[in-house]
Amino acid sequence: MNNPDEFSEQLDVDTSASAAEDDDDNGDDDNDGAAAARLIRSGRACTLFAVVNANGALARGCGARSSRRVPGSAGVYEVIFDRNVRDCAYVATIGLSGSINSSPPGEITVVGRFNNVNGVFITTHNSSGQLTNRGFHLAVHCCC
Repeated sequence: MNNPDEFSEQLDVDTSASAAEDDDDNGDDDNDGAAAARLIRSGRACTLFAVVNANGALARGCGARSSRRVPGSAGVYEVIFDRNVRDCAYVATIGLSGSINSSPPGEITVVGRFNNVNGVFITTHNSSGQLTNRGFHLAVHCCC
């Protein structure tokens, strides 16, 4: 989907010129619909992603440089991207990297990586909340 208009239709965002010029005068253009519409039209909104196996190996990705399971504890990972992702939104889900079988249920948490603006810190847990090695899919949505 390379057409910004198709993307904005899915988001139900008005990308007309009048919408882009309609500011709410609160001085916070970063969080209004007009700013989002301008980013979509400019092609500057982007999604990076990483699909990571339970052992920490990067199965595939877009913009992802590396991933690893952090030594010393089960279920603790980091993913490093090729750019600063500190001001982006992180969305993750438990899942396998292939197309056969399904992952046991579990939970996942995400946060920016301390001392590395290109990184995301992830923890995976079983349904009881115990840290457990699980594969996952991570999407990072940015204003690129």
